[in-house]
Amino acid sequence: MLPVSFDVLSEKANQLRQEVVKMLVNAGTGHSAGPLGSADFWTLLYFGGLINYRPDEPWWEDRDRVVLSAGHYCPILYAVLAEAGFFPKAELSSLRQLGSRLQGHPIARMLPGVETTSGPLGQGISQAVGMALSAKLDNKKWRVVCFMGDGEQDEGQVWEAYLCAAKYALSNLTVVIDRNNIQIDGHTEEVVPLGSIGGKLLAFDFNVIEVDGHNFSDIAEAMGRAKVTFEKPTAI
Repeated sequence: MLPVSFDVLSEKANQLRQEVVKMLVNAGTGHSAGPLGSADFWTLLYFGGLINYRPDEPWWEDRDRVVLSAGHYCPILYAVLAEAGFFPKAELSSLRQLGSRLQGHPIARMLPGVETTSGPLGQGISQAVGMALSAKLDNKKWRVVCFMGDGEQDEGQVWEAYLCAAKYALSNLTVVIDRNNIQIDGHTEEVVPLGSIGGKLLAFDFNVIEVDGHNFSDIAEAMGRAKVTFEKPTAI
């Protein structure tokens, strides 16, 4: 059972969307679509009891690792981390300002709770695979969640990392892909047609679960199923 109701989570997600809008307006620049569209997922992830973390001990060894591969989504990550108590909310107004810890793309460990530097798309999954493999080798129980956009699936490195994840049966890795069909150059199917990402990942021997990204129940169930899949990585 989740620690809070879906109604409470939905309200919190909308509050976080408001924070994202304030941040972007204040900065006068930044990406809005991804952060606003994925707010429900991020809210459930951090406030629905799906991952283990300690805001007062951000680099706790047994924490679950969250990798934001699509770095331009960072306003929602920043808003969530501030809400969770990793750093003061007042700092959100410094997004994209000179000298701020909240840059337009996250910088690893500059801000508590930010695991990796992300900007060049497609690299987060390789980092996540490395983390998951190291946990397996060290017999650690912590898990890795890698959040990706659909546009970065154009990168060849992504598919090499998927092959590696399947080879080593990284069941402690969950990849979450925001299939919103848009990227900086236009619609994904017009830029580089991706077709069925889920179908491709099935062929790569992933456990694939497709959900409505705004349905808290669907997301929670999918994340739960990922945790009890012991023979392969999961893609949602």
